[in-house]
Amino acid sequence: MKYAFIRKHEHEHRVSRLCAVMQVSRSGYYAWRERPAKDGAQDNELLLQIHRVHVQSRQAYGAKKTWLALKSQGVACGKHSVARLRKQAGIEARRKQRFRITVENHATAPAAPNLVQQQFKVAEPNRIWVGDMTFIRTRQGWLYLATLLDLYSRRVIGWSMSDRPDLTLILNAFDMALEQRRPKAGLIHHTDQGPIYAARKYRERMAAAGVTPSMSAKGNAYDNAVAESFFGNLKNELVHHCDFESRDAARAAIFDYIELFYNRSRIHQSLGYVSPIEFERRGGVA
Repeated sequence: MKYAFIRKHEHEHRVSRLCAVMQVSRSGYYAWRERPAKDGAQDNELLLQIHRVHVQSRQAYGAKKTWLALKSQGVACGKHSVARLRKQAGIEARRKQRFRITVENHATAPAAPNLVQQQFKVAEPNRIWVGDMTFIRTRQGWLYLATLLDLYSRRVIGWSMSDRPDLTLILNAFDMALEQRRPKAGLIHHTDQGPIYAARKYRERMAAAGVTPSMSAKGNAYDNAVAESFFGNLKNELVHHCDFESRDAARAAIFDYIELFYNRSRIHQSLGYVSPIEFERRGGVA
């Protein structure tokens, strides 16, 4: 902490010099030094609460989300105090990385039209689902993950993992979503133009369920940004920080992330700073 460093060394160097080196104001330092001891105790208690939320959130939250999480848990604190203590303690959200696009060069069936057109705000559940597939490195080999999210709440409603990126992988995720949500006819199913999503059997399964396919423009990741964003969060908040010994170890960690953290606990700015399941609960979704 900068002020504590200055206090420790102020008998060796001039305070003005120390403040200049540490890039803080003298008035700020003297105000900190004269702060009553009880304020320091309160800061210590709040910092413990901040650390707790930081761990619970898988290090995913910045200062604002941390403050909102603390408030929702009944912890009295100010937004600026939370930001100050996080900065002083060196607490930061895990770095975001831009998503990478895997380009498919195989011959594909004609793409479905883009029915979403980057309109990612949906007023009702089970109107638009977005899907995608990614891969996770383990010491045993690649593990492939397919997901479907409901745009209404950003909830992961279907997912599947396998050591092969085949049709069974995405069919299992789709069947899970159908079983959980039981949507009415007219649902839009939006993905990129990956050839696996254009497979005849997959199209037939969608048609039998009354689901209408939609696809992004070729090579435009922003057309499927919500699905891409989920994978970005998963990798930045979990995968990039793990060395999975086996596919089973990765499966267990990803299940925990999706079902116990992302759907139930992770708050989203786009949802008014609540989790997907809490957003659905408030919206009366069973």
